[in-house]
Amino acid sequence: MIRLQSGGDEAVIHEKGAYLAALRHRGRAVITEGDPSTPTKAGMAFLAPFANRVKGATYVFDGIIYSLPRNSEGNAIHGLLLDREFKVVNSSADSVTLETVLSHPGYPSQLNVQVTYSISEGLLTAEAVIRNLGPRRAPLVVGWHPYFAVGSLPWRVEAEAFRCEAVDKIPTGKLYYYEFGDDGEYDDCFLVPSGLVKLIVNGREAVRVVSDSMKYFQIYTGIKGSVAIEPMSGAPDAYHNRMGLAIIEPSQSVRVGFKAYYG
Repeated sequence: MIRLQSGGDEAVIHEKGAYLAALRHRGRAVITEGDPSTPTKAGMAFLAPFANRVKGATYVFDGIIYSLPRNSEGNAIHGLLLDREFKVVNSSADSVTLETVLSHPGYPSQLNVQVTYSISEGLLTAEAVIRNLGPRRAPLVVGWHPYFAVGSLPWRVEAEAFRCEAVDKIPTGKLYYYEFGDDGEYDDCFLVPSGLVKLIVNGREAVRVVSDSMKYFQIYTGIKGSVAIEPMSGAPDAYHNRMGLAIIEPSQSVRVGFKAYYG
């Protein structure tokens, strides 16, 4: 377990899954504290080489059929790294870089994955650099799953967004303009061309998520007292619908990340 500190801010990160379990600002929870044994129920899980669902847990890439672990819905979910041990390759009081190598029979190639977390007063920066080590090209979507704490206070999301049409939580590839209201229940994907999403809590801006490389956001409200605003480089089921899907060539590196301003 790694602790980062900067002024009145503190983050807790576990090597398992490069999982950020807690983020506090002057003693107040910014991200709902979680546990690495259930990383997608709180805290902030790291998702790769796909984010959220892959329909049917199978896909075809370059003419080969690949099979992924299935969840209770019959889909694959949340990538292949949640249980993977990362090692610390660089650290300071307010920043850490963790690294692992991904090799899985359900994925076409081998990836080197580096994840960096940095904090300063009122700012979290998350970045991933992923390099294709193998001889084959491969599909890639990267995401994070942060649960921002709202407690029992009223909240709303502000963003210029297009909602992904979905059937059984699987985007079809179609988009339509969407206007957010107050509160609500969500387990939905949105394309935000500006890469800017605000979480307003009790009438004031509590969190501002900004990204140049991650323009899809899954918003999920299934955990009481939290709103998950999940930046992703592509949509759920991008292995089929191709929404935001990157193809990483042999020896190529991809860099993605986001910033969350709070406090």
